Amino acid sequence: MKKALLLAAFSLILSSAFAQTFTNPVLPGGADPWNIYKDGYYYYTNTSVHNLVIWKTKDLTELRSAERKVIWTPPPGTMYSKEIWAPELHFLRGKWYMYFAADDGKNDNHRMYVVENPSADPTQGEWTFKGQVGDETNQWAIDGTVFENKGQLYMLWSGWEGNKNGMQSIYIAKMSNPWTISGKRVRLSSPQYDWENNSGIGVRVNEGPEILKHKDKIFLIYSASGCWTDFYALGMLSASANADLMDSLSWTKSPKPVFSQNPENQIYAPGHNSFFKSPDGKEDWILYHANSHPGDGCGGKRAPRMQKFTWRKDGTPDFGVPLKDGVEMQKPSGSK
Repeated sequence: MKKALLLAAFSLILSSAFAQTFTNPVLPGGADPWNIYKDGYYYYTNTSVHNLVIWKTKDLTELRSAERKVIWTPPPGTMYSKEIWAPELHFLRGKWYMYFAADDGKNDNHRMYVVENPSADPTQGEWTFKGQVGDETNQWAIDGTVFENKGQLYMLWSGWEGNKNGMQSIYIAKMSNPWTISGKRVRLSSPQYDWENNSGIGVRVNEGPEILKHKDKIFLIYSASGCWTDFYALGMLSASANADLMDSLSWTKSPKPVFSQNPENQIYAPGHNSFFKSPDGKEDWILYHANSHPGDGCGGKRAPRMQKFTWRKDGTPDFGVPLKDGVEMQKPSGSK
Protein backbone atom coordinates (compact mmCIF):
# COMPACT_ATOMS: atom_id res chain seq x y z
CA MET A 1 0.00 0.00 0.00
CA LYS A 2 2.80 2.36 1.00
CA LYS A 3 4.69 1.51 -2.17
CA ALA A 4 1.60 2.17 -4.29
CA LEU A 5 1.12 5.56 -2.67
CA LEU A 6 4.76 6.45 -3.31
CA LEU A 7 4.47 5.43 -6.96
CA ALA A 8 1.28 7.47 -7.34
CA ALA A 9 2.95 10.50 -5.79
CA PHE A 10 6.01 10.07 -8.02
CA SER A 11 3.76 9.75 -11.08
CA LEU A 12 1.93 12.94 -10.10
CA ILE A 13 5.21 14.81 -9.72
CA LEU A 14 6.39 13.58 -13.12
CA SER A 15 3.15 14.53 -14.86
CA SER A 16 3.28 17.96 -13.23
CA ALA A 17 6.84 18.45 -14.39
CA PHE A 18 6.04 17.39 -17.93
CA ALA A 19 3.02 19.68 -17.99
CA GLN A 20 5.41 22.60 -17.53
CA THR A 21 7.34 21.85 -20.71
CA PHE A 22 6.65 22.32 -24.40
CA THR A 23 8.29 21.69 -27.76
CA ASN A 24 8.66 23.71 -30.93
CA PRO A 25 7.02 24.38 -33.29
CA VAL A 26 3.95 25.59 -31.38
CA LEU A 27 1.76 25.31 -34.51
CA PRO A 28 2.27 23.09 -37.57
CA GLY A 29 2.32 26.18 -39.79
CA GLY A 30 2.01 29.95 -39.69
CA ALA A 31 4.29 32.67 -41.05
CA ASP A 32 4.88 36.11 -39.53
CA PRO A 33 3.73 35.26 -35.98
CA TRP A 34 2.56 38.15 -33.81
CA ASN A 35 1.16 38.29 -30.29
CA ILE A 36 -0.01 40.78 -27.68
CA TYR A 37 -0.80 40.20 -23.99
CA LYS A 38 -3.76 41.92 -22.30
CA ASP A 39 -5.95 41.21 -19.29
CA GLY A 40 -4.49 37.76 -18.70
CA TYR A 41 -4.69 36.53 -22.29
CA TYR A 42 -2.30 36.29 -25.21
CA TYR A 43 -3.83 37.16 -28.56
CA TYR A 44 -1.93 35.60 -31.43
CA THR A 45 -2.14 35.97 -35.20
CA ASN A 46 -0.14 35.05 -38.29
CA THR A 47 -0.44 35.33 -42.05
CA SER A 48 -3.59 33.55 -43.23
CA VAL A 49 -3.55 35.09 -46.75
CA HIS A 50 -7.35 35.32 -47.19
CA ASN A 51 -8.58 36.82 -43.89
CA LEU A 52 -7.65 37.99 -40.40
CA VAL A 53 -7.57 35.40 -37.61
CA ILE A 54 -6.99 35.65 -33.85
CA TRP A 55 -6.06 32.87 -31.42
CA LYS A 56 -6.89 33.53 -27.74
CA THR A 57 -5.01 31.70 -24.99
CA LYS A 58 -3.49 32.06 -21.54
CA ASP A 59 -0.51 30.00 -22.69
CA LEU A 60 1.19 30.57 -26.06
CA THR A 61 2.70 27.09 -25.91
CA GLU A 62 -0.86 25.73 -26.16
CA LEU A 63 -1.80 27.42 -29.44
CA ARG A 64 -2.83 24.11 -31.01
CA SER A 65 -5.79 23.89 -28.62
CA ALA A 66 -6.48 27.63 -28.33
CA GLU A 67 -9.73 29.34 -29.28
CA ARG A 68 -9.42 30.47 -32.90
CA LYS A 69 -11.66 32.98 -34.66
CA VAL A 70 -11.78 34.62 -38.08
CA ILE A 71 -12.47 38.24 -37.16
CA TRP A 72 -12.57 39.90 -40.60
CA THR A 73 -12.74 38.88 -44.24
CA PRO A 74 -12.26 41.53 -46.94
CA PRO A 75 -14.97 42.11 -49.53
CA PRO A 76 -14.02 40.60 -52.90
CA GLY A 77 -12.84 42.71 -55.79
CA THR A 78 -11.12 45.40 -53.74
CA MET A 79 -7.53 46.64 -53.63
CA TYR A 80 -7.17 44.83 -50.31
CA SER A 81 -8.99 41.55 -50.93
CA LYS A 82 -6.00 39.28 -51.64
CA GLU A 83 -2.52 38.33 -50.41
CA ILE A 84 -3.16 39.46 -46.83
CA TRP A 85 0.23 39.37 -45.13
CA ALA A 86 1.73 39.85 -41.66
CA PRO A 87 -1.26 41.04 -39.59
CA GLU A 88 -0.51 42.70 -36.27
CA LEU A 89 -2.92 43.33 -33.40
CA HIS A 90 -2.41 46.43 -31.22
CA PHE A 91 -4.39 48.02 -28.39
CA LEU A 92 -4.13 51.80 -28.83
CA ARG A 93 -6.06 54.73 -27.37
CA GLY A 94 -8.60 52.35 -25.80
CA LYS A 95 -9.41 50.34 -28.95
CA TRP A 96 -8.08 47.35 -30.85
CA TYR A 97 -6.45 47.80 -34.24
CA MET A 98 -5.26 45.13 -36.63
CA TYR A 99 -2.83 46.24 -39.33
CA PHE A 100 -2.17 44.16 -42.43
CA ALA A 101 -0.72 44.35 -45.92
CA ALA A 102 -2.95 43.41 -48.85
CA ASP A 103 -3.42 43.85 -52.58
CA ASP A 104 -5.80 43.01 -55.43
CA GLY A 105 -3.81 39.99 -56.54
CA LYS A 106 -0.91 41.99 -57.96
CA ASN A 107 2.06 42.33 -55.63
CA ASP A 108 2.94 45.80 -56.98
CA ASN A 109 -0.26 47.03 -55.33
CA HIS A 110 0.54 45.90 -51.80
CA ARG A 111 -0.31 48.62 -49.27
CA MET A 112 -1.00 48.80 -45.51
CA TYR A 113 -4.56 48.77 -44.12
CA VAL A 114 -6.21 48.71 -40.70
CA VAL A 115 -9.46 47.56 -39.04
CA GLU A 116 -10.77 48.74 -35.65
CA ASN A 117 -12.74 47.19 -32.76
CA PRO A 118 -13.84 49.04 -29.58
CA SER A 119 -14.61 45.82 -27.65
CA ALA A 120 -12.58 44.85 -24.59
CA ASP A 121 -11.94 41.44 -26.15
CA PRO A 122 -10.72 41.52 -29.78
CA THR A 123 -12.38 38.17 -30.50
CA GLN A 124 -15.76 39.73 -29.66
CA GLY A 125 -17.69 42.69 -31.04
CA GLU A 126 -17.51 44.19 -34.52
CA TRP A 127 -14.45 44.99 -36.60
CA THR A 128 -14.71 48.05 -38.86
CA PHE A 129 -12.50 48.73 -41.88
CA LYS A 130 -10.80 52.10 -41.32
CA GLY A 131 -8.94 52.21 -44.64
CA GLN A 132 -5.42 52.47 -45.97
CA VAL A 133 -2.61 53.62 -43.70
CA GLY A 134 0.05 55.27 -45.83
CA ASP A 135 2.26 58.29 -46.27
CA GLU A 136 1.98 60.82 -49.07
CA THR A 137 4.20 58.83 -51.46
CA ASN A 138 1.67 55.95 -51.55
CA GLN A 139 4.42 53.50 -52.48
CA TRP A 140 4.45 49.72 -52.06
CA ALA A 141 4.31 48.83 -48.36
CA ILE A 142 4.14 45.67 -46.23
CA ASP A 143 4.89 44.53 -42.65
CA GLY A 144 3.53 47.54 -40.80
CA THR A 145 3.94 47.81 -37.05
CA VAL A 146 3.01 50.62 -34.65
CA PHE A 147 4.68 51.70 -31.42
CA GLU A 148 4.54 54.60 -29.00
CA ASN A 149 7.41 56.54 -27.46
CA LYS A 150 6.95 59.51 -25.12
CA GLY A 151 3.33 59.94 -26.17
CA GLN A 152 4.03 59.90 -29.92
CA LEU A 153 2.72 57.13 -32.18
CA TYR A 154 4.98 55.87 -34.97
CA MET A 155 4.51 53.41 -37.79
CA LEU A 156 7.32 51.28 -39.20
CA TRP A 157 7.07 49.30 -42.42
CA SER A 158 8.99 47.78 -45.30
CA GLY A 159 8.64 49.64 -48.57
CA TRP A 160 10.02 50.58 -51.95
CA GLU A 161 11.70 53.86 -52.65
CA GLY A 162 9.93 54.19 -56.01
CA ASN A 163 7.51 52.28 -58.19
CA LYS A 164 9.67 49.24 -58.98
CA ASN A 165 10.81 46.31 -56.89
CA GLY A 166 14.52 45.88 -56.36
CA MET A 167 15.10 46.91 -52.77
CA GLN A 168 12.92 46.86 -49.66
CA SER A 169 13.87 49.33 -46.95
CA ILE A 170 12.60 50.04 -43.44
CA TYR A 171 10.69 53.35 -43.10
CA ILE A 172 9.33 55.27 -40.14
CA ALA A 173 6.66 57.99 -39.95
CA LYS A 174 4.74 59.79 -37.20
CA MET A 175 1.03 59.12 -36.72
CA SER A 176 -1.67 61.54 -35.54
CA ASN A 177 -3.94 58.63 -34.58
CA PRO A 178 -3.86 54.83 -34.98
CA TRP A 179 -5.10 54.98 -38.59
CA THR A 180 -3.41 58.13 -39.94
CA ILE A 181 0.21 58.85 -40.86
CA SER A 182 0.72 62.57 -40.35
CA GLY A 183 4.21 63.25 -41.65
CA LYS A 184 6.84 62.33 -44.20
CA ARG A 185 8.46 58.94 -44.14
CA VAL A 186 12.14 58.55 -43.26
CA ARG A 187 14.26 55.62 -44.36
CA LEU A 188 16.03 53.96 -41.42
CA SER A 189 17.61 50.90 -43.01
CA SER A 190 18.39 49.39 -46.40
CA PRO A 191 20.32 46.18 -47.13
CA GLN A 192 23.97 47.04 -46.53
CA TYR A 193 25.96 44.00 -45.44
CA ASP A 194 26.52 40.74 -47.32
CA TRP A 195 24.26 38.80 -44.95
CA GLU A 196 21.37 41.16 -45.83
CA ASN A 197 21.75 40.66 -49.56
CA ASN A 198 21.05 36.98 -50.12
CA SER A 199 18.18 36.55 -52.55
CA GLY A 200 19.41 35.02 -55.80
CA ILE A 201 16.94 37.06 -57.87
CA GLY A 202 18.35 40.55 -57.59
CA VAL A 203 15.93 41.73 -54.89
CA ARG A 204 17.46 43.18 -51.73
CA VAL A 205 15.37 42.86 -48.59
CA ASN A 206 14.91 44.55 -45.21
CA GLU A 207 11.43 43.79 -43.83
CA GLY A 208 9.40 42.75 -40.79
CA PRO A 209 10.41 45.57 -38.42
CA GLU A 210 9.54 44.98 -34.75
CA ILE A 211 10.20 47.13 -31.68
CA LEU A 212 11.81 45.84 -28.49
CA LYS A 213 12.26 48.24 -25.55
CA HIS A 214 14.66 47.77 -22.65
CA LYS A 215 15.46 50.41 -20.05
CA ASP A 216 16.36 53.59 -21.98
CA LYS A 217 17.00 51.81 -25.29
CA ILE A 218 14.81 51.06 -28.29
CA PHE A 219 15.77 48.16 -30.53
CA LEU A 220 14.36 47.73 -34.02
CA ILE A 221 14.64 44.06 -34.95
CA TYR A 222 14.10 43.38 -38.65
CA SER A 223 14.35 40.52 -41.14
CA ALA A 224 16.93 40.57 -43.93
CA SER A 225 17.64 38.66 -47.16
CA GLY A 226 15.00 36.84 -49.17
CA CYS A 227 12.53 34.78 -47.14
CA TRP A 228 12.79 32.21 -49.92
CA THR A 229 16.42 31.53 -48.94
CA ASP A 230 17.87 29.70 -45.94
CA PHE A 231 19.79 32.90 -45.14
CA TYR A 232 16.74 34.87 -43.95
CA ALA A 233 17.90 36.32 -40.61
CA LEU A 234 17.27 39.00 -38.02
CA GLY A 235 19.19 42.27 -37.89
CA MET A 236 19.07 45.08 -35.35
CA LEU A 237 19.03 48.87 -35.16
CA SER A 238 19.48 50.61 -31.78
CA ALA A 239 18.49 54.05 -30.56
CA SER A 240 18.12 55.93 -27.30
CA ALA A 241 14.52 56.36 -26.16
CA ASN A 242 15.37 60.04 -25.71
CA ALA A 243 16.65 60.51 -29.27
CA ASP A 244 14.84 61.96 -32.27
CA LEU A 245 13.55 58.70 -33.72
CA MET A 246 12.74 60.42 -37.02
CA ASP A 247 16.45 61.14 -37.54
CA SER A 248 18.11 58.15 -39.21
CA LEU A 249 21.40 59.15 -37.56
CA SER A 250 19.82 58.38 -34.17
CA TRP A 251 19.85 54.69 -35.08
CA THR A 252 22.93 52.46 -35.05
CA LYS A 253 22.93 49.33 -37.20
CA SER A 254 24.57 46.13 -35.99
CA PRO A 255 27.06 44.86 -38.57
CA LYS A 256 26.17 41.19 -37.95
CA PRO A 257 22.85 39.34 -37.74
CA VAL A 258 21.47 38.85 -34.23
CA PHE A 259 19.58 35.61 -35.03
CA SER A 260 20.19 33.36 -38.03
CA GLN A 261 19.95 29.81 -39.36
CA ASN A 262 21.40 26.95 -37.35
CA PRO A 263 21.94 23.90 -39.59
CA GLU A 264 23.28 21.94 -36.59
CA ASN A 265 19.84 22.29 -34.96
CA GLN A 266 18.05 21.92 -38.31
CA ILE A 267 16.51 25.39 -38.20
CA TYR A 268 16.57 27.47 -41.38
CA ALA A 269 15.46 30.96 -42.37
CA PRO A 270 14.36 32.17 -38.91
CA GLY A 271 12.68 35.56 -39.05
CA HIS A 272 9.67 37.87 -38.93
CA ASN A 273 9.33 37.73 -35.19
CA SER A 274 7.51 39.33 -32.28
CA PHE A 275 8.25 39.48 -28.56
CA PHE A 276 6.42 38.79 -25.32
CA LYS A 277 6.85 38.61 -21.57
CA SER A 278 6.12 35.47 -19.57
CA PRO A 279 2.79 35.52 -17.68
CA ASP A 280 4.56 36.62 -14.49
CA GLY A 281 6.47 39.34 -16.35
CA LYS A 282 9.88 37.96 -15.34
CA GLU A 283 11.10 36.49 -18.64
CA ASP A 284 11.57 37.79 -22.17
CA TRP A 285 10.68 35.57 -25.13
CA ILE A 286 11.00 35.76 -28.89
CA LEU A 287 8.35 34.28 -31.19
CA TYR A 288 9.49 33.66 -34.79
CA HIS A 289 8.87 31.52 -37.83
CA ALA A 290 11.41 29.16 -39.39
CA ASN A 291 11.79 26.09 -41.58
CA SER A 292 12.87 22.60 -40.54
CA HIS A 293 14.68 21.76 -43.78
CA PRO A 294 16.96 23.63 -46.17
CA GLY A 295 15.27 24.91 -49.29
CA ASP A 296 11.76 24.98 -47.79
CA GLY A 297 11.34 28.58 -48.96
CA CYS A 298 8.72 31.07 -47.78
CA GLY A 299 5.53 29.14 -48.30
CA GLY A 300 3.37 27.02 -46.04
CA LYS A 301 6.24 25.10 -44.44
CA ARG A 302 7.17 27.98 -42.15
CA ALA A 303 5.97 27.43 -38.58
CA PRO A 304 6.03 29.50 -35.38
CA ARG A 305 8.58 28.76 -32.67
CA MET A 306 9.39 30.45 -29.38
CA GLN A 307 12.30 30.58 -26.97
CA LYS A 308 13.52 32.59 -24.03
CA PHE A 309 16.23 35.22 -24.47
CA THR A 310 18.41 37.23 -22.11
CA TRP A 311 20.20 40.58 -21.96
CA ARG A 312 23.90 41.31 -22.19
CA LYS A 313 25.74 43.59 -19.78
CA ASP A 314 25.72 46.37 -22.38
CA GLY A 315 21.91 46.28 -22.44
CA THR A 316 21.53 44.60 -25.84
CA PRO A 317 19.39 41.48 -26.34
CA ASP A 318 21.04 38.07 -26.62
CA PHE A 319 18.74 35.83 -28.66
CA GLY A 320 21.21 32.95 -28.76
CA VAL A 321 20.68 30.46 -31.59
CA PRO A 322 17.45 28.86 -32.87
CA LEU A 323 16.81 25.76 -30.78
CA LYS A 324 16.11 22.35 -32.22
CA ASP A 325 12.51 21.23 -32.83
CA GLY A 326 11.02 18.56 -30.58
CA VAL A 327 13.29 19.28 -27.60
CA GLU A 328 11.39 19.82 -24.37
CA MET A 329 11.79 23.29 -22.88
CA GLN A 330 10.41 24.90 -19.76
CA LYS A 331 7.27 26.93 -20.37
CA PRO A 332 7.39 30.68 -19.74
CA SER A 333 7.49 31.37 -16.01
CA GLY A 334 4.08 31.84 -14.45
CA SER A 335 2.34 29.56 -16.95
CA LYS A 336 -0.54 27.58 -15.46
